[in-house]
This record gives sequence, structure tokens and C-alpha cells, in this order.
Amino acid sequence: MHQFTIKDIENLSGIKAHTWRIWEQRYGLGIPQRKDSNHRFYDNENLKQVLRISFLYHTGLKISKIAGLDTEQIKNKALEKQEQENVHGFYIKELLEASIDFDEERFERAFHEAVKRMGVEDAILQITYPYQNKIGLLWLTDHVVPAQEHFTSNIIRQKLSVAIDGLPVVKHTRKKEIILFTPEREHHELPLQFIFYLLRKNKNKVIYFGSNVTVKSIKDYAENASFTHMLFHLVTNFTNKPANEYVKEISNCFPDKQIVMSGVQVQQVTEVPGNVKLLLSMDEIMAFTAE
Repeated sequence: MHQFTIKDIENLSGIKAHTWRIWEQRYGLGIPQRKDSNHRFYDNENLKQVLRISFLYHTGLKISKIAGLDTEQIKNKALEKQEQENVHGFYIKELLEASIDFDEERFERAFHEAVKRMGVEDAILQITYPYQNKIGLLWLTDHVVPAQEHFTSNIIRQKLSVAIDGLPVVKHTRKKEIILFTPEREHHELPLQFIFYLLRKNKNKVIYFGSNVTVKSIKDYAENASFTHMLFHLVTNFTNKPANEYVKEISNCFPDKQIVMSGVQVQQVTEVPGNVKLLLSMDEIMAFTAE
């Protein structure tokens, strides 16, 4: 069992902590557990109930109506809403609930259904991308263990690999010839894989180095091969260097290449060399891969 704070509840539900406290007092909804010290916390079951309540609320159901339902009715109502509206929020909720419980069967079933209805690209953009953002908030605050994140990422990665394998390999192109990698000690590979999918889909030639790549290994490759672009994705920045310093280093090593950076750490870059481009959002990533 994990213990979650009211801040976690706010981040995952998209509803302010102040509002949850009002609903708790007025309707008895989302009531947390209490430690011996009287500190409040939410366990796995509390969190899943909160996710269902917030899902129904975001689909337009009034909180007074939700408050009139018992636990089982709330669960059934969420399923009913999914059948009626096929909202993205339902699948995000399902993935979160499944990952909290390490329920691989449920996670895979929900993700497979989403892919079947929307296709891989929309499922990644509309469901797993916001899901990963939410689960990442818990991981960063030590409320989800790394194994839990890896469990869910591996399932998504398998589906994405199948989609990539279904695309033709681009051997010659008038568009970008681009190396994809994450820097040394950066192991968050899933976003890079999605960028790989988008680039190949848009007929770019991609050399996929993967995660945890040293600058030296790219230098060795560059001695015998040509390419126009390099894209690296940086989330956790365990490189032992400030993001500015790493960007400057790789820019100096490859002055004749267009270097592109994406990931959370782009927000930390304040000095941008002339041959470096920062992708600050998913929209900018999508636009770059389609150029």
C-alpha cells in the first residue's frame, strides 16, 4: 500500500485540494485515512475512488449527484460514462488505477482498447502522454516506486515497438537524417521511442541509438557516417552536469549539425547555442517531426 498526500490528489485529479476538503466536509467524499499522529493520507483504495469521482465530475456530472452514489455505483457509473462518451479521461483513470495495483492484465486491456479505438498515435498523445505526466509526478515525490513506472512503461513500449516495426525503413530521404538518443545515465526511453515513431512515419531517416549514450559513441559513429540532425531527450538529468553545460558541450563537439533537445530539462536551458533548437512542448515535437 502506498500513501498519498492531498497534493498528490490535486495533481492526479485536476481538482484543487481546497475543493476536495469542501466536498469531504459537505458530502463525505474523498475522506482520507489518518495516522496515529492524526496526519491525513490517502491509501490505494482512497486514491482509486478519488480518480473515479474526478472522472465523473469532469464529464459534467454534478458533485451533489455523485455524492448520492455508493462506492460500487460510482464505479459502475464511470464505466457507463465510458461507454456513452468514450472520453480520454476514462482510459487515463484506468491506467492510473491499474499501475497503482500493479495490475498488468487490466493495464494492458485498457491500453489495447484505447489503441484499437484511436490508433497508436492518438492513444499515446491523448492517453499515455498525460498518464505518464501524472505518474511522473508521483515518482518524483517518492509515492510511486521506480518499479511501478517501469512496469507500465514496458507495456507501452511493447505496443509502440510493434507500431514502429510496421513502418517502412527509410534508407534515402530528402528530409532529415537524424540520430536519436538520451544522454549518458538517462534511462527514460519511452518519449524517445515515440519521437522515433513520428519521425519514421513522416519519412525521415532515423539512426536510433536509444538510452544512456555517451558523446564518444556518437563521435565514433560520425567518423564513418553522415547525418544532418541529432535529437536528445532529457528528463531526469543524472549526467552530473547542468543542462546548459551539456548543451554547450554537445554543440561544440558537433558544430556542423543541427542539435535538437526535448524533455523536461529544456526548461533549465538558458543559453542556447546557434546550432541548437529546443522543443518546449509536445506540439513543438509534433511540428518538428513533420517538417
